[in-house]
Amino acid sequence: MNSVPGNTTASGFSVAPVPGIAMIESGDDLAAIIAAALGAADIELNNGDIVCVAQKIVSKAEGQTVSLADVTPSLEAIELARETEKDPRLVELILNESTELLRKKPGVLIMRHRLGLVGAHAGVDQSNIEHGEVENALLLPKDPDASAARLKAELEERLAIKLGVLITDSTNRPWRLGTVGTAIGSAGITVLDDYRGGVDIYGRELKVTLVNRADALAGAATLVMGETTEKIPVVIISGLPPETSTDTARQINRPLEEDLFR
Repeated sequence: MNSVPGNTTASGFSVAPVPGIAMIESGDDLAAIIAAALGAADIELNNGDIVCVAQKIVSKAEGQTVSLADVTPSLEAIELARETEKDPRLVELILNESTELLRKKPGVLIMRHRLGLVGAHAGVDQSNIEHGEVENALLLPKDPDASAARLKAELEERLAIKLGVLITDSTNRPWRLGTVGTAIGSAGITVLDDYRGGVDIYGRELKVTLVNRADALAGAATLVMGETTEKIPVVIISGLPPETSTDTARQINRPLEEDLFR
């Protein structure tokens, strides 16, 4: 985590889409596909650029699509499905992906995912994925930080430059309407800027200030990616200084002992 305020900022940065990413299937080589799309669009990356990749294509490539026909709901899932008016098979997947049920009401399950993320339905999603005669669902990557690290290494080998990689997802927040982009996987990027011990413009010591840099970048990327039919699952953030950070997105999760809403 960065403890020297300001050394990861820049006077300006740009966020640009990478067009031409085809529909991703299980087993696809994302690094090869992204590198090919960059070449086809004549986009040249520079040291320090950040490749932001939507969670959905990472999950698809890693085989995280599940047919509901293959899911047998438990008694717990059946009861919870009745209470929330959901498909029991979908609820079973949500429970399997989670460590804790936090809130429930018809149509909504707020879960703590096994990765530590808190959100609706443990990230189990049915939008923007192909469905056959039986519906499918898409799970989050098993280890998004590892996925980001692997993609970073493979892209750097192909392109012979130093990059950062963010895996982004959309989430809702308590007391705020609408979804925002968030970082669920990170490699080569400072995820939190730690300003504690510094001073504000009036010389007052900063005691609690942490800036969530990874989520801020993911939010900017998500604006370009879109949320519906845009088909832009990869964007490039340029203009930030190169980094050698070993931070991971898992560091962003607030420790359970600091959760005031449990």
